[in-house]
Amino acid sequence: MGRTARAVDYGDRVKIALMDSGIGLLAAADAVRRLCPDADLVLSSDPDSMPWGPRTPEDVTERALAVARAAAEHRPDALIIACNTASVHALHTLRAELEPGLPVIGTVPAIKPAAADGGPVAIWATPATTGSPYQRALIRDFASTAEVTEVPCPGLADAVQHADEAAIDRAVAAAAALTPRDIRALVLGCTHYELVAGRILAAVRRAGLPEPALYGSADAVAAQALRRIVGAPAGAGRSDAAASGAAGRLTVLLGGRESALPPSALAYAEGRALADLVRAE
Repeated sequence: MGRTARAVDYGDRVKIALMDSGIGLLAAADAVRRLCPDADLVLSSDPDSMPWGPRTPEDVTERALAVARAAAEHRPDALIIACNTASVHALHTLRAELEPGLPVIGTVPAIKPAAADGGPVAIWATPATTGSPYQRALIRDFASTAEVTEVPCPGLADAVQHADEAAIDRAVAAAAALTPRDIRALVLGCTHYELVAGRILAAVRRAGLPEPALYGSADAVAAQALRRIVGAPAGAGRSDAAASGAAGRLTVLLGGRESALPPSALAYAEGRALADLVRAE
């Protein structure tokens, strides 16, 4: 059942929840903070159930609902599904339960802007998303005139989740080996991948490919969440807290329970920035 809608004007303090199986939500959380530094953040995940990619659509939907309901208990103004797999399988179900009271924003791989720049495009994604009807439909709708190669990246999201540098390097190298040499754009089709964008570019260079433009989803989904809340471009007319440089509060939910950021989050700049927010509180 959806919540009762409540108005949010430009002077209100915004609270945005983000959900994912694990720490892939860090990139979008960082983007929200950059666009709206005074926003309160609720990060809801269930790392014990990772990875979601190999699970059935029904299982992913059930787990995504549990994570989303835990976030909704904290009465955010919007919920970002910061997970491509959950967006593929559970977006409609989550919207049916939570909207219109709680706007739900899914994550869409940045295929459209990547294809608009012209030239061959590669999409790195989990094996479950690669070749899925959802991704194929995006390619058909937004990249029908571009040469697109779908590249599965088995194990990469899990390696990023655990900050396993050796496993990250192996998975990235394997994906780079499957990537055509003439690509001009590389779409990061899993939110976890945005945390290791620099390592991906390094691996592509080592594989002898020309350095492509990278396309992630974090900035776009953060901006869309803020538009859904205030009905205006992100950052417009922010509150006195934002003008004074005051930072919002952070709540972390792991399996529905309030917790600290998982240690692996601190391996990434986005996680360390959020840890600084906690210390400032």
